[in-house]
Amino acid sequence: MGYSTMAPDVWHPGFADDPDSMLSSDQCVIKGRHYFIRGQIEIPVIGREELFSWGVWVSLSRDSFARALDSWNTPGRETEKPYFGWLTTELNSYSPSTLNLKTHAHTRPVGQRPLIELEPTDHPLAVEQRTGITQDRVRKIAEAVLHPGDNA
Repeated sequence: MGYSTMAPDVWHPGFADDPDSMLSSDQCVIKGRHYFIRGQIEIPVIGREELFSWGVWVSLSRDSFARALDSWNTPGRETEKPYFGWLTTELNSYSPSTLNLKTHAHTRPVGQRPLIELEPTDHPLAVEQRTGITQDRVRKIAEAVLHPGDNA
């Protein structure tokens, strides 16, 4: 139960020809100056054991990105302290914008994408991450994602 984006919102296909830029399924570098990892914002679904998740991208500092890459395939990497980052995925099901929300990326065992924890603000996405959503809200999100002209 969830939706994901393939690249940070700031990625442009023209960057693929730039030798200082790269996009993989989990990491992104733009012009050797901007660094991103892909993770999941998990939201409890009230009355269910299954979680709803948003596959999102967060920007990291150069040092944090280097640290994350150094331990990317290392067993036990989940003991790394969280990386501070900025959400770089616009989720149109929310207002105001989700771009640039403060996050912490929590590394999980090898093979699992990081858990993205939003700063506990009153932004609707942060509130949903803390308090959960109903199955009806999941349906509304699905409608908004599948039919972008409508609002969730």
